[in-house]
Amino acid sequence: MMDDSGKSDRPVVPTKPLNKGSVVSATESAETVEGRGLAKGNLLEQNTSRIQDRGFVSSALERIRLKARADKKFRFTNLMHNIYSEKALLKAFEAVKKQAAAGIDEVSWHDYEGNLSNNLRDLSKRLRCGGYRAKPVRRVFIPKADGRQRPLGIPTLEDKIVQKATAEVMNAIYETDFLGFSYGYRPGRSQHNALDAVYTGILTKKVNWVLDGDIRSFFDRLDHEWLMKFIEHRITDQRVLRLIRKWLRAGVLEGGIWKSSEEGTPQGGSISPLLANIFLHYVFDLWAHAWRKSCVGRDVIVVRYADDFVVGFDSQKDARRFRQDLEERLKKFGLELHPEKTRVIEFGPWAARNRARRCEEKPETFNFLGFTHICARKHGNGMFTVQRKTMRERMRGKLRELKTEMRRRMCVPVGDQGKWLRRVILGLDRYFGVPGNWTALQQYRHEIAWLWWRSLRRRGNRRKLSWDKMQALMGMWFPMIQIYHPYPLVRMGVITQGKSRMR
Repeated sequence: MMDDSGKSDRPVVPTKPLNKGSVVSATESAETVEGRGLAKGNLLEQNTSRIQDRGFVSSALERIRLKARADKKFRFTNLMHNIYSEKALLKAFEAVKKQAAAGIDEVSWHDYEGNLSNNLRDLSKRLRCGGYRAKPVRRVFIPKADGRQRPLGIPTLEDKIVQKATAEVMNAIYETDFLGFSYGYRPGRSQHNALDAVYTGILTKKVNWVLDGDIRSFFDRLDHEWLMKFIEHRITDQRVLRLIRKWLRAGVLEGGIWKSSEEGTPQGGSISPLLANIFLHYVFDLWAHAWRKSCVGRDVIVVRYADDFVVGFDSQKDARRFRQDLEERLKKFGLELHPEKTRVIEFGPWAARNRARRCEEKPETFNFLGFTHICARKHGNGMFTVQRKTMRERMRGKLRELKTEMRRRMCVPVGDQGKWLRRVILGLDRYFGVPGNWTALQQYRHEIAWLWWRSLRRRGNRRKLSWDKMQALMGMWFPMIQIYHPYPLVRMGVITQGKSRMR
């Protein structure tokens, strides 16, 4: 029912905190209370306010979310009007970073804002009438910690806007489907949530072996046809499907030369992380959950962040069988495990003792999301813990970048250099500031100070700058190292109210 103002008097469906599932049971999850369902009919358009405002945009997405949660097999046929709405496009425009690099049309955020109303009106009309055309992405390369380069695709601003609006609608559907151990590029989830899940799983479950895995060149080899088949499990609106195909086939512009894209999705697009999650949801997540359900009575933990994942097992036999089965599974979809980054290692509370009995060296370590995970013992009571330290390769790579940037800024005033380095240290500290990593961060701070000292001594008459004076500059500009993150067991307990999010 609606009143004269056009607003629905239907009671608001209550919500409650995430995940009431357990580690083993991935199906027992209740991110929100379903409440009373909507009436039969056109569920996505009924009770629609004639006044298109942001409240309506949010309520429309909420109706999509509720229907997706209530019926896991429902296929959405009428979503496009939620994308080409001027209010939805405005919301997406405001979500685009103002300082983001421009695409091949060289239109920046501020350029577009100069005539925003007309630009969004024209974009909405083209989307509604089928006149929208996706442009190729601009290909750039960013250095990786291991010395290699990662390709990055920069779409045009209008493509970013439409992709964000589309991702907002699709997220309302797929966030009800994605499993709890998937953490990459999802609303309300971060890299530290994934790190906490790994730590908590190893300490609270029977984990003696770990598969540290990575899918080789996943974003470059993602199969378009399989991806569209997976999307059609939930979305059959042909206009939305055509939009996604346009972005996949737009190609890349590298060095002024256009190259077609028969496979893969460029990293850098607003829609790419969601498409990657959808692909891996069907290829990896659902399969891995079904696989571990077959291991009755044995613990198997799974944590995935994009194409990186960690799987913990009770026995070596299970770990090796999982890897072999996973290789066969990925091969069906044109993917493969990275041979150098995928390893089965002995890791857990009894790993050190078991290896000592066999006269073997200390347990191996594994890397995940920038941290090296190490089997360790607490100083006070000697109980097992997982120590997390900044990856040495990541630290060296960052120091090389800083050294190059300091040379470029050599003639910049000392105060401006200090402000810049302060932001650098704060950013690194806020990500890597986890319990047990204080020493590595302190060393990192010292290395940055040494690089800055060498750079300042090369400036004209500053060659006599002593280390004592340098320490005074450090005290003025460098923040002290802090541990910003709590222990994972504490934070995981607060987020899940004592229940694990690895459903």
